[in-house]
Formats: sequence, C-alpha cells, structure tokens
Amino acid sequence: MSIRIDNQLCYFTLNDNGQEQSVPATRVTVVTDTEKSMSYVELAAERIYITEAEADALTVAGAHDGRQHVKADEPGSVI
Repeated sequence: MSIRIDNQLCYFTLNDNGQEQSVPATRVTVVTDTEKSMSYVELAAERIYITEAEADALTVAGAHDGRQHVKADEPGSVI
C-alpha cells in the first residue's frame, strides 16, 4: 500500500494494478491498532496499516489524529 499526498488530497493505492482512491485529508482518521502497536486508516471498510512517517504526514495534511501512544507494560518489550 502506498500513500501520496498532494494539496491536502490523499491518494491510497488499493491494489497491485495501481488503482488509487483519493480522499480529502480532512476525511481521514489515523487510528492505533493496540494489539499490533501499528497505525492504520480505514478506507472502503478495510484497514490500511501505515508507517508512523505516513501517519505523521497525513496529520500534517489535515487528517484527524486518533492515535493512542502505547507504552510497554512488560519488561523487555520492544515498545
């Protein structure tokens, strides 16, 4: 999955054929999957997992930041 942002419009590549869907950044919400400790957006009823750099870029473009910052609760955890 690739994401590009142009003038507050977010383009998400949906499949291997390069099909894209565009959404205004203001209609995108970045959320945290606490079990996976990863950020994602929902598009067409599908979770699209993204990097933190992509999540930051989306929020700068105007997306709502609904992320939860998870903390390790076990010694030796990678987060």
